[in-house]
Amino acid sequence: VFQCTEPQKLFNIANELLHTEEAYVKRLHLLDQVFCTKLSEAGISSEVITGIFSNISSIYCFHGQFLLPELKTRITQEWSVNPRLGDILQKLAPFLKMYGEYVKNFDRAMDIVNTCMQRSSPFKDVVQNIQKQEVCGNLTLQHHMLEPVQRIPRYELLLKDYLKKLPDESPDRKDAEKSLELISTAANHSNAAIRKMEKMHKLLEVYERLGGEEDIVNPANELIKEGHIQKLSAKNGTAQDRYLFLFNSMVLYCVPKLRLIGQKFSVREKMDIAGLQVQEIAKQNVAHTFSITGKKRSLELQARTEEEKREWIQVIQATIEKHKQNSETFRAFNSSFSQEEEHLPDSSIASTSSVESVPGAEGGGAFGGSDSCRKSSKSKRDKEKQTCKSCSESFNSITKRRHHCKQCGAVICAKCSEFKPLADNNRHNRVCKECFLQLPASPCSPGVEAVGEQKKRLVSEKQSILAAENSVFSSYLQFLEKGKTWYKMWVTIPKTEPLVLYLQGSSQDRQSPRPVPLPGYEVSLPGAGEKFEVKHVFKLCQSHQTLYFSAEDEELQMKWMEILTKAAKGETEDTAEGLSNP
Repeated sequence: VFQCTEPQKLFNIANELLHTEEAYVKRLHLLDQVFCTKLSEAGISSEVITGIFSNISSIYCFHGQFLLPELKTRITQEWSVNPRLGDILQKLAPFLKMYGEYVKNFDRAMDIVNTCMQRSSPFKDVVQNIQKQEVCGNLTLQHHMLEPVQRIPRYELLLKDYLKKLPDESPDRKDAEKSLELISTAANHSNAAIRKMEKMHKLLEVYERLGGEEDIVNPANELIKEGHIQKLSAKNGTAQDRYLFLFNSMVLYCVPKLRLIGQKFSVREKMDIAGLQVQEIAKQNVAHTFSITGKKRSLELQARTEEEKREWIQVIQATIEKHKQNSETFRAFNSSFSQEEEHLPDSSIASTSSVESVPGAEGGGAFGGSDSCRKSSKSKRDKEKQTCKSCSESFNSITKRRHHCKQCGAVICAKCSEFKPLADNNRHNRVCKECFLQLPASPCSPGVEAVGEQKKRLVSEKQSILAAENSVFSSYLQFLEKGKTWYKMWVTIPKTEPLVLYLQGSSQDRQSPRPVPLPGYEVSLPGAGEKFEVKHVFKLCQSHQTLYFSAEDEELQMKWMEILTKAAKGETEDTAEGLSNP
């Protein structure tokens, strides 16, 4: 029997990587240059297209113009003299950020596609026409959109296999191990998205089998069991063919439709799991029977075997129990949440601050004071408690929760508050930013210094990445993406990531620096029809995205254009030579 040598096994893995990369680039071309372009030509808004395809153009450019050509040259021309993969795959590292963005947007993208397929005829026509083409391989747009999510775990598997076969003393080991470490982190995020996608595909399948009658395609829904069942007629006891779909929150009781190809169903009854009961029943001359009773209706059902009956009863009962537990947990969370939100300020403050009632409670204030006082201040209190004192943004129960400053009693959001020890206790108390700046730190409280040090360290780490001395090039530029407002940004290309541009807002802006992977972008001056009030403008363009920058003078504008043009072509060597930061 022919045995592969270790070098041959390594070459086979490299070859598999090359062939899968070629197939992957074809899929990216289909997404970016076919689906994306055709939808754009059909007049679908750029917001919808960006919402669906996210940064697919950047991903396509990187793989098509940089990674694939490098792998091809190495594996088909240089392998005999330079059998390595780690050094090339390490170049993936800065671009894993692009995948992070794509994966993060994936759930939202699926929602938009599902909604548009149901509500927009032009969108549906374009997608269905492309799906009929041979290049689509009988797969849906959603299947192809999953490709970038699946690609990172594929690199991880190939690299693990490659490292197993790689000799310990190989010069490629260090690079390959570093690549695997970086890729594995990104793969974890992708795997979570894949699991969600598989769940969504099941729901989509059921949605189609129900003829689009029930809106079940929702990330909160989970299909638990489905199958044929007999329904016993209440009038004469005859058995009728029926079909059950059991979800985590409902049971769909369906009637099979007569069709030659592909079984379809019509929903006869939708029963909520909340309040549902399932039990075995004994009927004369009829075996394997049980009943499910909901708020509106009771059904007597018959399984084909005793085992099948037991399975249905157990699964439905387990689903009911799990739903009860989840509801109780949610109620407990809401209850503790309400208590924290409505926590009274200290008594020394209570006289000057407005005291709120529990949300949704009738009749205004729930604490002390005369009725007339409560009524006269109710409208003012209602208005005050709807918005944050500092940023004036409206509160909601999930993303913008309401808090009280423990010093002055003001109603604030989490973003506009800080934690500080007060004189009367050693805990960290939530206070508004004004009180945070005015209050002296309590010297006796434990851990205050440590928290301060941690804050300082995080800030300095963030600044050091963006600092001029650690960058290939950096300066302040005016930035415009949408609308007409220009923003002053600190723009830098770090030495550690010479193909990624970072945009950082003002010092008050707490947002993380925004990364822009440069390969595949086109750098140019504005077109004849583009007029701006500011001077020395240049732009970065890629597929459906354009970023505008304005420099202080022509020299800075030209320097940035030169550096960005090189980086956009994937050139990193000597980029920094002869350049000094202004």
